[in-house]
Amino acid sequence: MTALKTAVQVAGLSKPGAAFSTAIVCTPGRFVFVSGLLARGDDGAIVGKCDIAAQTRCICENLRRVLVAAGGTLDSVVRLDIHVTALDQRDSIYAVRREIFANEPRPTSTMVQVSGFVDPDALIEITAIAVLP
Repeated sequence: MTALKTAVQVAGLSKPGAAFSTAIVCTPGRFVFVSGLLARGDDGAIVGKCDIAAQTRCICENLRRVLVAAGGTLDSVVRLDIHVTALDQRDSIYAVRREIFANEPRPTSTMVQVSGFVDPDALIEITAIAVLP
């Protein structure tokens, strides 16, 4: 029997510290469900402290790395859930997203404000769902 889901291992991306996978590929079908990504560099430290655009860009780059490891690209993303500590920063987030997700159709999305994250330097967390080609 074929496994219904397989965890994706990403070389160079810091390993999750809690009980979750960074990404899972499901079969049948080719969906990839990506856990919430913070703006962590390869050393696990938050990148772009106090800079929401830098953190958004870092998360999108890490998401790209996850999707490449799973066999996709950023164009594979169909859904983004975005959690931020300050909704008044959304224009900076949108600017980065318009650049990163330039191709149509762009991913569906929800953005909500939260009181904080597991790392107090984090300003944004993004989860994603992708469909592989």
